[in-house]
Amino acid sequence: MSELGFWNLAQSDPDATALIDPNETLFTRGELLKEANQLANGLRSLGLQTGDTVALMMPNCQQFLVSYLACTSVGFYMVPINWHLAGPEVAYILQDSEAKAFLAHEDIGETPVKAVQEANFPANAAFSVGQLDGFTSFDEFLSKQSTDMPNDMIAGAVMNYTSGTTGRPKGVKRALADIEPNVMGEMHAMFLMMFGIQPFDNNVHFTGSPLYHTAVLVWASNSLHMGHSVVLMDKWEPEGMLRLIDKYKVTTSHMVPTQFVRTLKLPQAIRDKFDCSSTRHMIHAAAPCPIEIKRSMIEWWGPSIYEYYAATEGGGTLVTPEEWLQYPGTVGKAWPSAEIKIFNDDGDEMPVGEIGTIYMLLSENMRFEYKGDKAKTQKERLGNYFTVGDVGYLNKEGYLFLSDRKIDMIISGGANIYPAEIENELILHEKVVDCAVFGIPNVDWGEEIKAVVQVVEGIEPSEDLTAEILAYLETRIARMKLPRSIDYLDELPRDPNGKLYKRRLRDPYWTGHSKNL
Repeated sequence: MSELGFWNLAQSDPDATALIDPNETLFTRGELLKEANQLANGLRSLGLQTGDTVALMMPNCQQFLVSYLACTSVGFYMVPINWHLAGPEVAYILQDSEAKAFLAHEDIGETPVKAVQEANFPANAAFSVGQLDGFTSFDEFLSKQSTDMPNDMIAGAVMNYTSGTTGRPKGVKRALADIEPNVMGEMHAMFLMMFGIQPFDNNVHFTGSPLYHTAVLVWASNSLHMGHSVVLMDKWEPEGMLRLIDKYKVTTSHMVPTQFVRTLKLPQAIRDKFDCSSTRHMIHAAAPCPIEIKRSMIEWWGPSIYEYYAATEGGGTLVTPEEWLQYPGTVGKAWPSAEIKIFNDDGDEMPVGEIGTIYMLLSENMRFEYKGDKAKTQKERLGNYFTVGDVGYLNKEGYLFLSDRKIDMIISGGANIYPAEIENELILHEKVVDCAVFGIPNVDWGEEIKAVVQVVEGIEPSEDLTAEILAYLETRIARMKLPRSIDYLDELPRDPNGKLYKRRLRDPYWTGHSKNL
């Protein structure tokens, strides 16, 4: 294990390819190390010390990973910020995280500028790749710094801000470990090994989702620590991904089910143009995957579709393709050192097969707090277990099955209805490319089921289409689960990682009403 960790690898084999950026420019380990050292030394020259925070707002690019390597080599917390946020939202994170430096990119637009102005952020600590008004040039700043390895290297960490379902986002903060960065890298590499992924072994990792997401950055950075090359794509689209998989013989990736859906719905002639036989561990998470979608992916790419269930706060479970085929629909068993329990609203543990709220054990090295919010930290816990609000059940073999998020559950006429179950059938209709199901107010029943659908290109929404979709669903789900109405949108509100902002669809219907779970 001692040869793992990016800094070990970059010194022992500096000429190996570490990164292929969205422009398909190749960077060696030595080149990334040089720039990471410059940035780490430069930030220290500003007065930043161990435990200080650096905020980052960039698309998928080489500088993003350079910033990660710099911060985690000298004991800083790096806070990746979702570049879809508005200026005031970014300003809040800058202030709440107590950031001492802010790294941004001109491709984000003017949002970083507005955030700096609103937060009264010091101009001499704001740096931009490209031109942003009031920001110092990132490249110019680096050019003045030493390329030598920083003195007194100590592992830093990433502090992600949860998107949250209510209220302001909160930083998930863990205490820094008093270890060298390479030891941290080796520990992170062990996470990938749980999935059977090995160091080196000609592995190439594809990153098509935004690096500001917890898991996406974890998998990309861990791949660097494992000696794998990383291929970055900035704006994901299915045919482009297939081309990169074929060209660079991609072996691993971290994906979400909506990406599977959109790739499977490409015309067969396009799918047949690309060879995906190199794939070994194409990991997915973030949302339940419809059984037929996952089965189709395994049939296409072979037994390379792995899945896990976790959260920014910790986790979790994992399932191999072979296990999943034995227990279709499961998100797996608890991984080593993890534990899963199901509790009801009274805090009583539920028996096998009974649905309740999913809680995960907090291992010692995963203990966290929501920065500045002890009340929220404790609210989501039962002893040493925490929840993110998902509901599901365990089978007798210990495999976890997700039902839905508790906040999304529909209560109609006293019956609990899980939208994900309906969505998993609706998405299989040949004319549906995306969908969402949620409850809206109903005087008699409390809630009724509403579906919102995005149709495939070339199909026009109509009453006949609605009748066709409902007739299709009648053959696949119980009548009580059928949507009472279907609306159509050109595109559903998802972020580039596939997360659906269901509240944007649901909340307008609940204005003046209360939804109690």
